[in-house]
Amino acid sequence: MLKVEQDFLSNRNILRGQLKQSPETVYALAFGAHPDDVELSCGATLLKIRSEGQTVAVCDLTRGEMGTLGTPETRKSEAETAAQLMGYQCRTTLDLGDSKLFNSEENLAEIIKVIRQFRPHVVFANSPDERHPDHIKGSRLVTDACYYAGLQQFKTTINGNAQEPYRPKHLLYYIQFKHLEPDIIVDISETFEASRKGVLAFSTQFYRSGITETPTTMINRPEFLTGLEARARYFGEQIGVHYGEGFKLSNILGVKLFTETF
Repeated sequence: MLKVEQDFLSNRNILRGQLKQSPETVYALAFGAHPDDVELSCGATLLKIRSEGQTVAVCDLTRGEMGTLGTPETRKSEAETAAQLMGYQCRTTLDLGDSKLFNSEENLAEIIKVIRQFRPHVVFANSPDERHPDHIKGSRLVTDACYYAGLQQFKTTINGNAQEPYRPKHLLYYIQFKHLEPDIIVDISETFEASRKGVLAFSTQFYRSGITETPTTMINRPEFLTGLEARARYFGEQIGVHYGEGFKLSNILGVKLFTETF
């Protein structure tokens, strides 16, 4: 059983703003347009990756400062709590501007720095087909950055040190508001319940019994979290397990060893 309430601070770091020079790389790097995107959409898969002995980092592209509920300060605190509960090796925020996220060379460079810093095998990102404009724009930025990060002539530095080019092997889009038919479904039966702790760390964003004087949003309705579980149950049913998380692939997935896949 995965233990998520471990001593996080002893061997992991939560980074804010400017990246620090570090030799550590990760297996999976998950980007979200806002704090809580990752936990809501692929958190159980990240815990599954950790349970298989691999490392995970998260990068929030914005502070979520334009959200109806909470403040930048509370959302920062909630993101740090979620990172501790989920056991990320690192969580960083680029602060590219909630409701902005322009596809500019400056913003691409900031995301490329993160990719080259952690050199992930797998990247997770918002889907390009989504309800929220920031999710669509964030998806485009991460998709472009994954490609450009591999170009020798796209120069980036951290603290004056030049970074080496690096292109992740796989880019997966997680499913959020829109119902999309997944290309793959991950069995998260063993990690779904633990992942809910990461979601509920963002307490200002969701329904809380007895609190009535807050504006109603899409995600703080009482039915929202029930809907998330229903989707996980539905995806799980598609592959004959209790819970599942679905993903769209950015490219065709190749098979080298047939008998290890089928």
